[in-house]
Amino acid sequence: MVISTADRLQNTREYYFSVKLKEVRALLEKGNPVLNMGIGSPDLPPSENTIAKMVETVQKQDIHGYQPYKGIAPLREAIADWYQKIYSVTLDPENEILPLMGSKEGITHLSLTFLNPGNQVLVPELGYPSYRAVSEMVGAEVISYPMEFKSWHPDFGKLNDMDLSKVKMMWINYPHMPSGAPASKSLFEKLVAFAHEKKILLCHDNPYSLILAKEQPISMLSIDGAREVSIEMNSMSKSHNMAGWRVGWMSGSKEYLDQVMKIKSNIDSGMFYGIQNAAVEAFKNDHEWHRKQNDIYFARREKIYKFLDKLGCTYDTEQVGLFAWAKVPDSLASVEKLIDHLLYQYHVFISPGFIFGKKGERFIRMSLCNTEEEVEEALTRIENFKIEEVAS
Repeated sequence: MVISTADRLQNTREYYFSVKLKEVRALLEKGNPVLNMGIGSPDLPPSENTIAKMVETVQKQDIHGYQPYKGIAPLREAIADWYQKIYSVTLDPENEILPLMGSKEGITHLSLTFLNPGNQVLVPELGYPSYRAVSEMVGAEVISYPMEFKSWHPDFGKLNDMDLSKVKMMWINYPHMPSGAPASKSLFEKLVAFAHEKKILLCHDNPYSLILAKEQPISMLSIDGAREVSIEMNSMSKSHNMAGWRVGWMSGSKEYLDQVMKIKSNIDSGMFYGIQNAAVEAFKNDHEWHRKQNDIYFARREKIYKFLDKLGCTYDTEQVGLFAWAKVPDSLASVEKLIDHLLYQYHVFISPGFIFGKKGERFIRMSLCNTEEEVEEALTRIENFKIEEVAS
């Protein structure tokens, strides 16, 4: 006898990378040295002071119990100080910050808090797959909102022509993943005005604003009127090389966060104190530390551009964030065929753009989380590659 699963699994597929990495592991087990250049998991370590603080803290005898659901006060205060320093945004650490075990769980918390079955959710037609997946899991109806090519901003003209009467929530993400389109104050002002007019809750996912940014990083909460219609999530995963530590948070008005707490407090029992205390220390990383991280990423990206050139791709050199996003040649019939060909013939794994939405069907994405030496190795492997191998 097999017990049937919940109805929600009928439309829920295993995360693409979970499936593809099984193939990568299978190749590795057979002795094939696969270079994984598709996943945005920072290979660089946190700062030395962050690691030292963790080592120091875990040796204490009285810190291993349950922690507050809303995180320890020093962490919330450190986040507030960091938001003031980075974004010039003032947050009340007691009421306007809610630490999370990584911002990804915030997608679920927000969806469970604000969405009823049948509510509509605006999800970018090119974006992080979890926005769509979680919305569908909670029984909401997903509406893919149109985006402009090149700018990768919402197409407000088309949005205003749509019936949005049942829409309750809108997911946005700038700097944009996967395209690397940067944030701008004017874009956020349009979004806040749009949300007020349509009575929609904006959920802004903001983990990439420190990676390769050439301008002052921007928070949605810096816009007048934003707190009435938006919640912003952020994370230490990319900006502080702490992806596996699972430290994120959401910021917004007390009225919204108090409602989210009703869900969160029934799901987890607080983040480990050692991680929170080390995160407080990580927020002390100075401008020079972040500059050195970005120098590494800039150098890696230049080499990845050479890899993309070899494939005949085109790309925007002004993109920011932890990835390189590129359009494949028109002569290529199948991006999926290219991905598998590179994996099985050259043992290089990169991400197809179609996993981020239909608008990404002619694109690929490469991570900056490989050393320059690894990128050079990948270039050597495809030295004799010809697009004709997969053109038909």
